[in-house]
Amino acid sequence: MIVCFDIGGTAIKGAGAWAVDDVRPVARRQTPIHDFDAFIGVLKDVIDEIGETPTCVALSIAGIIDPDTDRAVIANIPCAHGRLLRADLEAALGLPVLIANDADCCALAEYGVGAGRGHRVVFGAILGTGVGGGLVVDGKLINSAGGFAGEWGHGPVAATRAGNPPVELPRFACGCGLDGCVDAIGSARGMEKLHRHLAGSELKAEEILDAWQTGDVDAARTIDVYIDILSAPLALVVNMTGATIVPVGGGLSNSLPLIAALDRAVKARVLRKFQRPLVVRAECAIEPGLVGAAVLGAAFASPEA
Repeated sequence: MIVCFDIGGTAIKGAGAWAVDDVRPVARRQTPIHDFDAFIGVLKDVIDEIGETPTCVALSIAGIIDPDTDRAVIANIPCAHGRLLRADLEAALGLPVLIANDADCCALAEYGVGAGRGHRVVFGAILGTGVGGGLVVDGKLINSAGGFAGEWGHGPVAATRAGNPPVELPRFACGCGLDGCVDAIGSARGMEKLHRHLAGSELKAEEILDAWQTGDVDAARTIDVYIDILSAPLALVVNMTGATIVPVGGGLSNSLPLIAALDRAVKARVLRKFQRPLVVRAECAIEPGLVGAAVLGAAFASPEA
């Protein structure tokens, strides 16, 4: 049995996993973001509630482990930020601890029980409050030691001329400190920023998508430019990794027409010609962080698998 956690700045979700398709959540707890002893206490409470000694503890976190220092980079949980988190947790819990980024865990979940089943190379993309991703090859994360692999949303590569007919675009500032990142224009807030730039009106991403589906000309223009901007770097990721499926999670994946449009655009730009959907909505919509952590823990518990 593996104890899994999905840890964010607001809540800690816990579960016992007896198999990757047998994950049993317990009640979520509030995240003690400023008190590391209290943070440890919550983890211990969950382990005690499950009531069985686990093989290991596997965590999905909204952050990364720096592969050069082993220190956690978790901006929204100050008490864990900058720590040798794996070592600290193992010392406190007396159990092996595995840690992966939340986007990586979503990719693992899709590989294990979602749209990535049967595929050797799975690139899980996130389109939501941010643009992220994770790469799984033969059931293993490329980011097995932590790090930034899969972060296709960052880097100054977003097009400054896009759409049909093309329109000139500024290099929007990104929260990572760079200008011109895909994240700055491909996230939900980025879509809203793009619509404001193109149409001069304030709409939420959900409203833009709804208007697009009802034939609104301004919304259609925004989505045309948006898809053009996203599809090029995502096609490059597919070409470089050899991914044969790209499950998409995050809030924007709830729009099936958006995912279908992105699929058509990406397939038109990749070298391998797919006669089936390539970019698809993630299937593991319920607790993908916990399921991904379960897959991570299962690989540790059965390394020969």
